[in-house]
Amino acid sequence: MSFLNRSASASVLYDAPGPKARARYQAFGIVSVLAIIGLIWFAIASLDGKNQFDPDLWDVFQYTAVQQRIVDGLLSTLKAFGLAGLFSLTLGALLAAGQLSDHKPVRWACTAVVQFFRAMPLLILIVALYYAFFAKEPMWALVLGLTLYNGSVQAEIIRSGVNAVPRGQGEAAYALGMGKTQVMTFVLVPQAVRSMLPSMIGQLVVTLKDTSLGFVITYHELLFVGKAIASQPINAAGFPYIPVVLVIGPIYIAMCLLLTALAHWIESRGRRGANRRTSTAA
Repeated sequence: MSFLNRSASASVLYDAPGPKARARYQAFGIVSVLAIIGLIWFAIASLDGKNQFDPDLWDVFQYTAVQQRIVDGLLSTLKAFGLAGLFSLTLGALLAAGQLSDHKPVRWACTAVVQFFRAMPLLILIVALYYAFFAKEPMWALVLGLTLYNGSVQAEIIRSGVNAVPRGQGEAAYALGMGKTQVMTFVLVPQAVRSMLPSMIGQLVVTLKDTSLGFVITYHELLFVGKAIASQPINAAGFPYIPVVLVIGPIYIAMCLLLTALAHWIESRGRRGANRRTSTAA
């Protein structure tokens, strides 16, 4: 009976492909796979023709000075991300509170700020801050640009989370005599943060990756260091572009995966805590 129901619902949603359509889809799939394989082969052949797979290109990573530069670039990236992540969450919470305010001027002003910096291209914002205010301190141009852009996005995430909380939660709190600040602080925001935590952490991952834009303003983060290493020829072997990509790329991927794993751990811990409180109350 359940099989018939699934078949009926499937037929309502779309028409089942016939033999010719299935054969056509399979042909398209085979052509797509062959095209992807051809592109990969072309890229590898082109790079091999430029000696990018020469083992001598990896010799650069044997030098202690190069290893130290990579470590310093990683620390600079983490420093910029830590500051930008903290400031963007703080700014996002303040802007979200302003957007939810009962005072129209405050609400309009915060909404205008959020919409402006969300629409502003991040690279243009960072470069403008660098040349206007922080030519001697490129880190702060990067941190402030990331804060303004990602803080605006975080504000929208938090605001959406608060609005998604069932209205009965706030109404019950008001019925108990709580003021709006208490309702927001103790009732709405904690529930919104729990539900929006994956989106907030996802935006932090974006913030981490966007620290690579610092190389444009000569901030010595990881990408800038990698570009500098790749720009130095290794004897007759050439420029080590591919080895640098194969070293720097996995470092970025590892940092993003660790941040995502931390988010899942925090989320699961919060879920267990909520379930424990619910069982205790019952």
